[in-house]
Amino acid sequence: QRRSLAPSQLAKRKAGDEEEEDEEDWHPPTTRKRQKAVSETESGECYRSPFRKPLAQLTNRPHCLDSSQHEAFIRSILSKPFKVPIPNYKGPLGLRALGIKRAGLRSPLHDPFEEGALVLYEPPVLSAHDQLKIDKDKAPVHVVVDPVLSRVLRPHQREGVKFLWDCVTSRRIPGSHGCIMADEMGLGKTLQCITLMWTLLRQSPDCKPEIEKAVVVSPSSLVRNWYNEVEKWLGGRIQPLAIDGGSKEEIDRKLVGFMNQRGLRVPSPILIISYETFRLHSEVLQKGSVGLVICDEGHRLKNSENQTYQALNSLNTPRRVLISGTPIQNDLLEYFSLVHFVNSGILGTAQEFKRHFEMPILKGRDADASEAERHKGEERLKELISIVNRCLIRRTSDILSKYLPVKIEQVVCCRLTPLQAELYKNFLRQAKPVEELKEGKISVSSLSSITSLKKLCNHPALIHDKCVEEEEGFAGALDLFPAGYSTKSVEPQLSGKMLVLDYILAVTKSTSSDKVVLVSNYTQTLDLFEKLCRNRRYLYVRLDGTMSIKKRAKIVERFNSPSSPEFIFMLSSKAGGCGLNLIGANRLVMFDPDWNPANDEQAMARVWRDGQKKMCYIYRLLSTGTIEEKIFQRQTHKKALSSCVVDEEQDVERHFSLGELKELFTLNETTTSDTHDKIKCRRCVNGHQVRPPPEGSDCTSDLSQWHHCADKRGLQDSVLKAAWDAAVTFTFHHHSHEEQRGIP
Repeated sequence: QRRSLAPSQLAKRKAGDEEEEDEEDWHPPTTRKRQKAVSETESGECYRSPFRKPLAQLTNRPHCLDSSQHEAFIRSILSKPFKVPIPNYKGPLGLRALGIKRAGLRSPLHDPFEEGALVLYEPPVLSAHDQLKIDKDKAPVHVVVDPVLSRVLRPHQREGVKFLWDCVTSRRIPGSHGCIMADEMGLGKTLQCITLMWTLLRQSPDCKPEIEKAVVVSPSSLVRNWYNEVEKWLGGRIQPLAIDGGSKEEIDRKLVGFMNQRGLRVPSPILIISYETFRLHSEVLQKGSVGLVICDEGHRLKNSENQTYQALNSLNTPRRVLISGTPIQNDLLEYFSLVHFVNSGILGTAQEFKRHFEMPILKGRDADASEAERHKGEERLKELISIVNRCLIRRTSDILSKYLPVKIEQVVCCRLTPLQAELYKNFLRQAKPVEELKEGKISVSSLSSITSLKKLCNHPALIHDKCVEEEEGFAGALDLFPAGYSTKSVEPQLSGKMLVLDYILAVTKSTSSDKVVLVSNYTQTLDLFEKLCRNRRYLYVRLDGTMSIKKRAKIVERFNSPSSPEFIFMLSSKAGGCGLNLIGANRLVMFDPDWNPANDEQAMARVWRDGQKKMCYIYRLLSTGTIEEKIFQRQTHKKALSSCVVDEEQDVERHFSLGELKELFTLNETTTSDTHDKIKCRRCVNGHQVRPPPEGSDCTSDLSQWHHCADKRGLQDSVLKAAWDAAVTFTFHHHSHEEQRGIP
């Protein structure tokens, strides 16, 4: 028998043992079982604890209930549903066990029936019979744009997102997964593409992400802008990887890490990279596959032979979106390159396209074409447009007039100063560029002549060095300059356009709080702007090709801040004309025209964009009667081609006839506007518009975007009125809220 070893029990037992020591004989210790057996046999009794009740066999059985009583008993149990014993508990009742797949139909990520929901895909409606047969684990679900984004999308942007999604999921053109987003500048192409990426990365009709990763390729100046836009609209829901600099090893390491990401939840599913970096590191990106590639400012892919096009085309991805606010419309081969990039084979091979589309269309447009050739050309053009429009969406900036302030765009013709006129005529007499063209072939010297004349129109200071060295066309020209002239200081009175600009800046600064963007094609002209600003003590910032990408983003952000003191933003159209958002300013001066109208349109769209609160004024300065008006006329008549740049001899030859080239090298000193004379405007009397343009007039079709011709009496802009007497001879102006007329 086991005994307690507690001190109190030991003391009791010790006292008892001493009293019984003499009365009982000693017995050797035995085990518990043996002792129990001995005690039971000797005494015949079994000692048990007085606190334990003896076990008794149950003989009573439950009463047999009839069926009605049993049913009532079960119903009373089931009438009390399970309730979680937590006060005010409102969570789920544990219907889904851990590790067990939820039973029933699959559900979309967002509610398709919520007010304002943007539904990109709706499953087909099934009959009751089909619903019984369908596999619930394979039933398609709605694809609904995240409400965070759909709430901020405007109607045209909702339409654009739907178009993009239909294209990249092959619902518009079976077997093709690409498209061209060709909306004009300022319509929110970036936001639409971010919405597309976020939707594809999170959902599909199959109830899983459509893609794992996406790549955004953009000009280097826009890499940081794309990163900021993703952060702005998605608010930290996703972490993009933006590469805008670093050593080759560092960039390769980041790209390898990006390409090795797998699974449903990729840490950094969006890569933002510049065209230059992509081309240099394309081997790393070509080792894996990517779900979607977006090419911003995609018109730089118009040449299928360049390395950037080849590198992007070899990327393993079927879904391709090309963004361009200024798509190529005049050169069919360039158009083919863009369409072929996004949807390879939709227009056949280059040879097939040339034979089936290009040659018949060009023959049909020829002045000597027969009626049959013209008819065939029109048919092929319609066929081409019908194919391309299935994967191209284009909306004009007229839509913005509902959301943005008024924009007034003005073409300002400025007369040459006496010095400029003498230098211009002297150059034409000496260089004789027209005689160079007699053989029907343009020479390098003719190209140089074009550049020299354009610079002379800006300011004589830009050709002063050539006058000093007496280069061809400038022999003895130094004597025409004022005595003691120096290029160290700017003299606005020597240039008609610079004089007008000086007036515009002075009146704007003294009469308003507006800021101004100055745009030029030449960094030498930007140098003159700097001298003028220092002379007038205007605070300014400058962005050109020498500025690093990181610094560009910082100065743009600083300039747009309402508290920033900078009055002027100087911009090189070649370095920053695309994609920049300069809504801190509401006046923009385009100081010189570009051969490519797309470059001018891009640069002029920097201020009239989402977020702009003030009325916008765009001034396009042209030197009256000079080569600049000839350039503008080609833009207005929509004959200028995006590839027509003076740096490439073959392009100039291809797109300019001999007669047109000769006309470039003339000077009309007697006109107030050579452009206005050429269109034979029937709405003006003595240079002043006195009646609306008659229906069907040549004036309306040629200058459909310029609604008003005006001399000083017809001007409404007080800033330009102040500059009129300085050097302005004539203006065309266009109001953004007026309906456009004429041929589109």
